[in-house]
Amino acid sequence: MHEPAPHDDTRLNLRAAFLLGLVTSTFSTVAVSLGAARIGRDVGVDWMIVASLLMRDAAFQAEPGWPVLALGILIHQSADILWAVVFFGLLGRWTARLSPPAILLAAVPWALLTSAIEWFLIVPLLPFRQPAFTLLQAYWLGLVVHLLSASLYPLFPWVRDRLARRVPSPHRRFAARWGALAAGGTLLLGVLAALGSQQRELPHLGGDTARDRDYMRHMAVHHEQGIELASLAAKQAADPQLRALARLMIATQKGEVAILAQWWRSWFDAPPAFVCSEQERAAMPGLLDPARLAALRRLRGGEFDAAFVDAMSFHHRGAIAMADAALHRAGDPRLRLMSHAIVHEQRGEIALMHGVEGVPAVTMATRAMWARAGEHPADRPQGLPQQRRDGERGSAGTR
Repeated sequence: MHEPAPHDDTRLNLRAAFLLGLVTSTFSTVAVSLGAARIGRDVGVDWMIVASLLMRDAAFQAEPGWPVLALGILIHQSADILWAVVFFGLLGRWTARLSPPAILLAAVPWALLTSAIEWFLIVPLLPFRQPAFTLLQAYWLGLVVHLLSASLYPLFPWVRDRLARRVPSPHRRFAARWGALAAGGTLLLGVLAALGSQQRELPHLGGDTARDRDYMRHMAVHHEQGIELASLAAKQAADPQLRALARLMIATQKGEVAILAQWWRSWFDAPPAFVCSEQERAAMPGLLDPARLAALRRLRGGEFDAAFVDAMSFHHRGAIAMADAALHRAGDPRLRLMSHAIVHEQRGEIALMHGVEGVPAVTMATRAMWARAGEHPADRPQGLPQQRRDGERGSAGTR
């Protein structure tokens, strides 16, 4: 058998990389969709945020529809395929001939690199200039997705052999075992998702159930007022970008309340008791009193927009303080993961309401991942630029 010419070899690598990209992107899409709620993520909201790369503000809906979700998945899978083509096609001179174990070792730093390129550069700066992606989704979420995709990169030698009709492939046994492991993991996630839908999530894993119950109850009540506030802005805001951001807030907080309710039923074998006494509500940071809410309802136009940004920023800062405390003291690790995501997302929404974008958005998102409550610019009224007036405010989309 003659050795293929160099251009034939490159073409073969590109074909194999494209086919592998279809497999890895589908695997990561299914795994993320099944596993997101297990760690406190509403996957519909996450796909909606990805869809906003192309749809901009039009993607943000209080109830994400299937066209938006499908576009978000399509964007994710297209990016996944592109990274596989770069790794095994454009860099094929160094990567295409590696053994499966060597590919697996290289896949981990590759996932770190590609997720960082997307999160720090491509999405918030050029070419997309969409700060919402970076400000609302902590970096580790994207890293997990990239690691899931890259975990199937060791199948490349077998895919390449199949396309080259190299039978039997010396990599067939490894591919069978690795593929079975991936299928088994997907099946396990599917079982956990099915059990979760029946209010049978994995049991509470922390020691202090009373503290976790209080936190879940307080955050759900806090989010309910946030949904009320955002619903008001979705109807009354003069700025269309602010209305879009308000719809996103509704979807995000509704999704988190639903997950907290599902965990409550599963962990404590009881209907959710998301009720707080007057004393608890008075002590809850960021909760608006009825008089302030009533005054906000009476406003219109630019006055409403400015008052809403102030009120929602104040409200979010209270949620940040609560979630930051849970991040360091909650008993169940799933609550800690969810709390970290809430801290990041609420800081991001404050920044978006104040028109932060570009390099400042990346800087603020990076700091949001580790800054304690009160240490981030979004946590302090004086730490952000004053909101712009009618028609001048940047928010989730481009102007």
